[in-house]
Amino acid sequence: MREPRPYHDSLARWGFNMDTALMSTLEKFHVSRATAEAAPLPPGRRSAELFRHGTMHLRWYSPGASGLDHDPQTPHDQDEVYIVAAGTGWFVCGEGREKFGPGDALFAPAHTVHRFENFTPDFAAWVMFYGPTGGEVAAGRN
Repeated sequence: MREPRPYHDSLARWGFNMDTALMSTLEKFHVSRATAEAAPLPPGRRSAELFRHGTMHLRWYSPGASGLDHDPQTPHDQDEVYIVAAGTGWFVCGEGREKFGPGDALFAPAHTVHRFENFTPDFAAWVMFYGPTGGEVAAGRN
């Protein structure tokens, strides 16, 4: 007899197809901060991928944990949302510059120059890439 899984069962009741491929994605409907912090960085990457679902990718970004004291990132092909988990600093996006702290949500449209500046060594953020290449606005959605 299978172990009850209320989350999966409720999705099935709402009409979601619970085939094997989808189940493997939904198994990760919860990712703890401890799991994110322990996730390995792939060679050449600055953030650890935690899971994907459709166009959405969830990653963990902690430059200080990698020994970086600056943010060397370049613009991305998808829209991006950051949720700051720890630390403070400044977020530069296009022509804007905002102070940030734990719990803040930050948005960077696709293909927009953005970076974190003057961040504390403990800075870490959840990163969500989503949508089509070029971003939602480029695809006529806003």
